Amino acid sequence: MLDKLKKIRRAFTKRKIIAVGMLLLVSGCFFIVSNNQQQDIRQEKKIESMPGWERDKNKKITLNWYVNYSWFVTPWGNNLVSKTMTKETGVNIHFMTPMGNEEEKLNALVASDSLPDIITIGWWEPQVSQMLKEDMVYPLNKLADKYDAYFWKVSDPDIIKANTMKNGNIYYYPNSTYKPADLNENKNIASNQTFLVRKDIYEAIGSPDMSTTEGFAAAVKKASQMFPMVDGQPLIPIGSHVFDDRGCTSFDQYLQNFLAIPYEKDGKAYDRYTDPEFLRWLKMFRELRQEGYLSNDIFVDQRTQMEEKLAQGRYFCMLFQRTDIADQEKILYKNNPDSIYIAVNGPKNSNGSDYMLPTNGIKGWTITLISKNCKHPDRAIEFLDYMMSEQGQKLAYLGVKGKTYTEKNKVPVLKKDVSELLNTDRKQYDAMYGADNTYWMLQNNVMQLKWKQPLQEPLGQMEAWTYPYTKYLGEYDTNLPEDTKAGMADTKITILWGETLPKLLIAKSDAQFDAIISDFKAKREALGYELVMQEKTDQIKQAKKELGME
Repeated sequence: MLDKLKKIRRAFTKRKIIAVGMLLLVSGCFFIVSNNQQQDIRQEKKIESMPGWERDKNKKITLNWYVNYSWFVTPWGNNLVSKTMTKETGVNIHFMTPMGNEEEKLNALVASDSLPDIITIGWWEPQVSQMLKEDMVYPLNKLADKYDAYFWKVSDPDIIKANTMKNGNIYYYPNSTYKPADLNENKNIASNQTFLVRKDIYEAIGSPDMSTTEGFAAAVKKASQMFPMVDGQPLIPIGSHVFDDRGCTSFDQYLQNFLAIPYEKDGKAYDRYTDPEFLRWLKMFRELRQEGYLSNDIFVDQRTQMEEKLAQGRYFCMLFQRTDIADQEKILYKNNPDSIYIAVNGPKNSNGSDYMLPTNGIKGWTITLISKNCKHPDRAIEFLDYMMSEQGQKLAYLGVKGKTYTEKNKVPVLKKDVSELLNTDRKQYDAMYGADNTYWMLQNNVMQLKWKQPLQEPLGQMEAWTYPYTKYLGEYDTNLPEDTKAGMADTKITILWGETLPKLLIAKSDAQFDAIISDFKAKREALGYELVMQEKTDQIKQAKKELGME
């Protein structure tokens, strides 16, 4: 019995799981841990649970971080937030972004096995499954277990569960995630999708109802007739996101959401693209195009040209992401507060149903991975943990206490000059301060609600307008890997839609429009549409089960 107790004592001491006053009952015998041993173990546990970035912050290194968005241009190390993050972690960041086409750049990095240390891309990108399949990125759980267990403290168990693969590993962590409960518990979670009009023009034509096809068309025509020119440039009656090989979100997904077209019916994924309400509105846009109110610009402009025209206030109305107009909105506001864009009621279905505007789901917006090319995976996981922590989140959102904000009764308040710069010149704000999620790669929107600042113009109205219509639709975030039959078919069908949408909008007649739709439906059937919809149905059911929605 004595030998057995000695072995047990050594085992428990080695594993450091002895607690104060722990009493072990073994074969009817009791073994009590001494107070000195308990104190030693508590001290050891304190060291073990110290965040990795605190332990290694005096060891300076640089990590290369690829962000798959050409518009992300804020460097590291020049502004207050990035300097502070480097000081607190010992990690300097060298950002890499594509100069041109994001997909081409990312494909080149993957094909040449030259991924940098850290990668941030959209969760839906096909390169994600390729990187995992070819074993190009580390499992975060294994890095956490080996180098920094603090990961398990700052990560969300539900997000971990939702992103864990069948082999038990999690290879990436998302940003900007929401769960169904988040929307139930918070009434100030906003969708990014809005219908925007130029304030002064809209009010000058009588602030008309644009929720019906008739009202929409009449408003566009009146605005064009009363304001054919804007500061010497032709007015563009209807603006949109760029057209690419997959369509145009303004004229497909956003319009569908404003029309409250369901994602499923009778327990099956629903064909939103041939819904009668959707086609009815597309025909209205076709008629406006035929009459000269749908400009050639929107079919050919890329983001740079579009942003220039936004800053000039040349669009009358658009279905658009409000955050994508933020910088240009501030320019307009500074020059003429009445020339800004505001959110108003836009397209509705025939029943006048409320809009069904999504926020992000549990998959978030982008995901961040650590490449196996990374020579310092320990520091990479530590830095991710830092950015995910409350310390990192507060710094990324508010900046540095005393320099960008103060606290009154423990409530953070942005300093007046900082707030004014944020709301007038975002580029300069990013260069000087770099807060307000300038570095958004691991932002936690729900955590940041506790520090949320009062809405400011010119952006506040657009955000607040979405609150009543924001819905959790994350269960419909399907993703069909391109290396599967369903995935290959889905990609081909999506590209087919990208070719079809412009044809519908420039059709010479409703009869030609109908013929184009019929041709689209026939071609997608041949490509494997039934298989695609079955896979999406299965994924929706699985997502609902995992989210506890069934």
